[in-house]
Amino acid sequence: MTTVQNDGRRAGDGEPPRPLRIVLADDEQLVRSALRAILGAEGGMEVVGEAATGAEAVPLIRELRPDLVLMDVRMPEIDGIRATEQVLASMSGPPRIIVVTTFENDAAVYAALRAGASGFLLKRSGAEELVQAVRLVARSDSLLFPAAVRRLAARHAGERAADEAVRTLRARLSERERAVLRLMTAGLTNAEIAERLGVGPATVKTHVAGVLAKLGVRDRTQAVIAAYECGFVRPG
Repeated sequence: MTTVQNDGRRAGDGEPPRPLRIVLADDEQLVRSALRAILGAEGGMEVVGEAATGAEAVPLIRELRPDLVLMDVRMPEIDGIRATEQVLASMSGPPRIIVVTTFENDAAVYAALRAGASGFLLKRSGAEELVQAVRLVARSDSLLFPAAVRRLAARHAGERAADEAVRTLRARLSERERAVLRLMTAGLTNAEIAERLGVGPATVKTHVAGVLAKLGVRDRTQAVIAAYECGFVRPG
């Protein structure tokens, strides 16, 4: 089943910003209905499409080009991990993806984050937590549930990387970028990093962009995972 609502609205000069356009991908109709009701009641958000499987979700997302996708990890035909990989590999300027899951420490959640998802959300989350998560990921200036992401990375990143990997990362990043990456892994926002380092928010934004580009990742979640997997940040 696929439902599409797309009126093609775009913000122009003098017009209010267009709403955040969201696609829901979950094999349970009741879950999609609940998500639609919660997000639809919020100002500045619009659910523009729904998919019941990963196989439906991928072409729908390519067609609608939403700003954000709520993607169930476990779906028939194509699961949320593969769907995330396919979306990110086939689109320029792809949407941000939040994977929705039952268990926080599931290896599948880590796999989805490694595939490029920007965060995860538990199915038992309340309406307020859901809305806050969507807004935070859309804003993209801090990690969603940083402590949980760190726990996942520490648990699933594998054995410590060889020293060569750490040396390579250190050589790739400037001293200030290394400091910014460490603070990113701690879950600090751009504003908090700016205050900690005594620089302006615009400077931090530039450093964050440099870190992401040099690591070859699309957002701070993947930067944190890369930092753990190469041993730049150690568990504990």
